[in-house]
Amino acid sequence: MIARLIDSLATTDTMAQIFSDESVLRAMLDFEVALANAEAHLEIIPQWAAEVISGAAQAEGFDTAALAQATFRAGTPGIPLAKALTDRVRAIDPRAAVYVHWGATSQDAADTALILLLKQAQPVLQSDLATLERALVRLSQQHAETVMLGRTLMQAAPPVTFGLKAAGWLAMIRRGRAHLESNFAEALVLQFGGAVGTLAALGDKGLETSRILADKLGITCPDAPWHTQRDRLALLVCSLGVLTGTLGKMARDVSLLMQNEVGEVAEAGGEGRGGSSTMPHKRNPIGCTLTLAAANRLPGLVASFLSGMIQENERGVGGWQAEWSTVSAVVQAAGLAASSMAEVAEGLTVDTERMQENIAATRGTVFAERAMMLLGGALGRDAAHRILEEASHRSTQQKRHLAVVLSEMPEVTAHLDAATIRDLEDPKRYLGVAESFRQRLLAKDQQSTPRTERK
Repeated sequence: MIARLIDSLATTDTMAQIFSDESVLRAMLDFEVALANAEAHLEIIPQWAAEVISGAAQAEGFDTAALAQATFRAGTPGIPLAKALTDRVRAIDPRAAVYVHWGATSQDAADTALILLLKQAQPVLQSDLATLERALVRLSQQHAETVMLGRTLMQAAPPVTFGLKAAGWLAMIRRGRAHLESNFAEALVLQFGGAVGTLAALGDKGLETSRILADKLGITCPDAPWHTQRDRLALLVCSLGVLTGTLGKMARDVSLLMQNEVGEVAEAGGEGRGGSSTMPHKRNPIGCTLTLAAANRLPGLVASFLSGMIQENERGVGGWQAEWSTVSAVVQAAGLAASSMAEVAEGLTVDTERMQENIAATRGTVFAERAMMLLGGALGRDAAHRILEEASHRSTQQKRHLAVVLSEMPEVTAHLDAATIRDLEDPKRYLGVAESFRQRLLAKDQQSTPRTERK
């Protein structure tokens, strides 16, 4: 079973598969096979031995439960994996067993396996983010002129457009994706240093072995091993945390707009999606819920990784051992958020009539700022503010439109004509440069070319 019930709200099927026991095992075995073949190519070990190792390094037949138990005792998965692989090789050809894991250390196998898992996760994240971005572009274009209430401190404020709101979400996600791609490019590097990061066991062939090994695994060969230098992974973890927070901001907005009292947008429904066990009428924001749950978990996970960066000398104790579960949880949470919000955006319905109704329900008080600015030139800002504060209070108390109240105030009519007051509550007349901002956000190319180290 890929995902247990306890993890079902913390990952997706695809991400759970990537970080499953079987996938982790295959990644470590891929390292061992590539290592043997790289060393055979350089005649460090015999070619026939590499062939035996490659044949034995098939995930089928390995007891992952036993490996997990042995890992608990060894403090690293690399040691029991190398032992189990050696036993399998020995059963085929005892002469080849001595060449298993030649010149490597257990952390090399574990760290490189983690990098290979991250390499698998990257296109999944990119695909979901691309889907989300396309949906947001469509929503922004469709609703470029859809006027809705702006809201500050959870209160009604002057109008914005839904197109601008969607473009704002898009811009944040584009920036997050650009940082993520750059940090993936930096992080997807081979770990191969042997006991203390010098590859002394391979003599003068260590660097060339590293280059061939990285090439076989399809990752970058760094300038040197990085056993206790966790900055690349830290930047990736942080960017995943920031991206998930960004997705959480969008989820918060959508879930608030879905409240019955607001009712301006709605997630797509469907069989088993968004219902209630006791209230059949409900249409819950499930995609937003999952995203917000992920965004709530991420800060603590990111902090956990950062606190573990302070590792001792050439090989650390405790910090490195804490990373596997942390990185796995971070990537899966980010993947869940990206997948959920892509689904939300693709299926989002926008109730433009309700948006108009909600503006009208304020009886024009959200246009008090506009009236104040119109009066400010003649009366000064402070005086205009006092007048509009009083007018807004009357409008609320008497449940009358602000424009009507203003039309009865001599200190207002002395400076604003009837047509100006009448048009005061037209939301499209008080959007400023919202459309210019929207277009700039959609046109802005937030992508950057990732810098990578040469292999």
